[in-house]
Amino acid sequence: MSNIYGFSAYSPAQIAAQVDKIGVAKAKLPLLSLVMLGLLAGAFIGIGGMLFALVKSDLTLSFATAQLVGGLAFSLGLILVVVAGAELFTGNNLIVIAWADKKISLYELFRNWTVVCIANLIGAVSMAILVFLSGHLLMNEGLIAQQYIHIVETKIALSNTEAFFRGVLCNVLVCLAVWMALAGKTVTDKVIAIIFPVTGFVAAGFEHSVANMYFYPVAWLIHYFSVVETSEHLITSYAFMRNLFFVILGNLLGGSVFVGLVYHLIYQRNNKPT
Repeated sequence: MSNIYGFSAYSPAQIAAQVDKIGVAKAKLPLLSLVMLGLLAGAFIGIGGMLFALVKSDLTLSFATAQLVGGLAFSLGLILVVVAGAELFTGNNLIVIAWADKKISLYELFRNWTVVCIANLIGAVSMAILVFLSGHLLMNEGLIAQQYIHIVETKIALSNTEAFFRGVLCNVLVCLAVWMALAGKTVTDKVIAIIFPVTGFVAAGFEHSVANMYFYPVAWLIHYFSVVETSEHLITSYAFMRNLFFVILGNLLGGSVFVGLVYHLIYQRNNKPT
């Protein structure tokens, strides 16, 4: 099949088979392993978010340039997840293929998503605290801290509909990045496959639930400890949970249905469960 596509990589059909097999392995991971890998993924995405905010704090860059370079920097988060190994809620939406093939139960599917999502939250918040305590936010004369406030203010201003559909579009691109990374046979292949879809979703301003789990706590810490001047009611638990709820729903639809189930229908639906 690879020869049909004219390059030395796994074909889409072979990727679908890999995702099926990987989905079974992920769904059956012991709880401790799942939690620890989820913590790592939350921290890794936080590192990507940290670099994005750093780039955005350079006010000499044009809007488009800052978005594109910031998206490129944010790609490090997913590269770490895929290459170093971690369990990321948004990428794990693809294991719906294993469920659709009747390789795992609905309980195993939702167990993975729930545990990983909670672990990602804890990992992202932990990274937010470490970044805050490091003094990193005071670099560039405090413009990095101000940029976190701007980022979160923009997210809070989104309507529920906007947050949902930006979540959909985000995870279509994230899951396509993971899908294409599986086509690669070397680390270089995987990195290149990840960079462009991730840069695209960040530059377009789409919403990634785990990234938001990092940005909100950092902004809250900046606000609470008055690192820079913020609006009086900038961060509330309601604002955070409202945004996160609709973004998670959008991420689920985009990753599991528009990528996972679409590819299942194309490549896997006629396969009999083993």
